[in-house]
Amino acid sequence: MDDMSDIYQRHAQTVYKFLLAKTHDSDLAEELTQETFYQAVRSANRFDGGCKVSVWLCQIAKHLWYQHLRRHKRETPMPEEAPEVPAPSAEEGLLEREGQLDLLRLIHDLPAAPREVVYLRAFGGLSFREIGDVMGRTETWARVTFYRTKERLRNGGVNDEK
Repeated sequence: MDDMSDIYQRHAQTVYKFLLAKTHDSDLAEELTQETFYQAVRSANRFDGGCKVSVWLCQIAKHLWYQHLRRHKRETPMPEEAPEVPAPSAEEGLLEREGQLDLLRLIHDLPAAPREVVYLRAFGGLSFREIGDVMGRTETWARVTFYRTKERLRNGGVNDEK
């Protein structure tokens, strides 16, 4: 395995974005990123090279996130909403908010892989290449999955595929 400082330089941003997509909290994502690399150093002798280093690190990060949730006995938080631009009327604002909630419900009801791709892309800001790396798939798979999922969400979550 490469020197850990080199690994940190190459993969810290990916791990951070992955955790930010999960936590929706930049401070927590930073803390868990640091803990991820600490755990990686402690268990470097167990890395067998069976997957990419970024995938291994994101697996460690995911387990740390789950541990954090268990310790704090809370569900995954909803993403923080951006400040709303004042709506011309209260009715329009309410309709927009209900539409956002409906979209988040649809995303939440997706199967695990497409949901993860949407979270990593929309909330985590990861590139399709980074998403493919994190999920152990190709960049093309990430693009196609995101596009199909986006179309599915536009149709109200209905899956047209048989």
